[in-house]
Amino acid sequence: MSTTAVSTSPNSPTPPTTAEVFAFADTEIGAAAVEQWPHADLDLVDQVPSVTGYVRRVRVDGQPLYAKYSLLGASLVSLLRGSCGPWPQVRAAQHEYVQRADALIGREAAQLRILAEVGRPRVCPVAGVRRGVLFTESVPGASLAQLLLDQPHNSAGLLAGALGELSDLHHPAVARRLGPAGVIGERSIAGTFQRKFNGLSGPVYVQRLGADRCAADDREEIVAVLRQVVVRLHRLRARLLPRSPRRVLVYGDLKPEHVLYPDGADQPPVFIDPGLLLAGTAVDAAKLISRTVLTLTASRPGPEAGKDLVHGIGVFTRTRMDGLSVKARRAWLRELLALWLMDSVNILTTYLSAPAELPLPALGEALVSRAVDLCRMVDRISTDLAAAGDTSTVWDRALGHAQAVAT
Repeated sequence: MSTTAVSTSPNSPTPPTTAEVFAFADTEIGAAAVEQWPHADLDLVDQVPSVTGYVRRVRVDGQPLYAKYSLLGASLVSLLRGSCGPWPQVRAAQHEYVQRADALIGREAAQLRILAEVGRPRVCPVAGVRRGVLFTESVPGASLAQLLLDQPHNSAGLLAGALGELSDLHHPAVARRLGPAGVIGERSIAGTFQRKFNGLSGPVYVQRLGADRCAADDREEIVAVLRQVVVRLHRLRARLLPRSPRRVLVYGDLKPEHVLYPDGADQPPVFIDPGLLLAGTAVDAAKLISRTVLTLTASRPGPEAGKDLVHGIGVFTRTRMDGLSVKARRAWLRELLALWLMDSVNILTTYLSAPAELPLPALGEALVSRAVDLCRMVDRISTDLAAAGDTSTVWDRALGHAQAVAT
């Protein structure tokens, strides 16, 4: 199922509305909870803003849980833009989709259970799965995103510690337990970029960016810059991403807000929302760096904190390259840069293409407000990378651009 958001023409069938989608998801969550806990007291609490799946906090006999529901495996943005058809068609297809063995929620639940059995990394416990709804236990504690902002001087150690918890995923036995049918390839950075910006729909998608979210002057610059960036990144993807990488099992959806510390920052964290897939060794590091820079951009912690945080990213990255030859280090760093840029473009354009009636998370709202600066950053870094100059210089300049946009 493609998750590419596309614009609809005036003659296209009317896409689903947020009211229709949210009401249907709430009904399914309620019915799933009754099936799972037939005699429990159930409270639907608040919706968690998201551009991917529908998420709501619930209480079952007073216990706080999260309920996640996916419609056709597509993002909410794509669905509401009409990429899956009008609402009657979506609703009919959804009843069949939740029965499929490869439904997204079923794969995510299976991944959480496998990781719980492996024991590392620690993951949020699965409380139940019914009717295409995944219930997981709430995890208290600060997120990695918050710790990075609170302890910018310790950012290198925090990033390294989080990524280090995933080392057991690289054991072949873990990948065999998951099996090829259990991966969530939808979380691939390069795959997502290819889906969003491929073929005839890609340019149309870019042309519509920000239509419901940005002032006219800002939108004009955003569209113009991203049109060039997307072309440049397609070329870099073909040139820099290895055709036959050393493929390991990666977490896939590694973001600072998906790493929580219920027992304190000096204890192993708990991970939520996995997207395990087989990919190159740079993928998790690239997504963690990309989303950390986006967190800094949204939070704007100030010059000193921004400097410490970006310095920490640099130290963290150098440590990841320990033991590599000069040639391998250069190739890995260029791959990391390309993936970082593609991931940032993926998430920023998803927020920019969201319909006005779809509530965005606070991070998304902040990034939309700073979209021009982010587009300029990606443009400058990708231009340097395309020039094929000294890799270390390109990397240092990239960190400088990141620090500037963040502070």
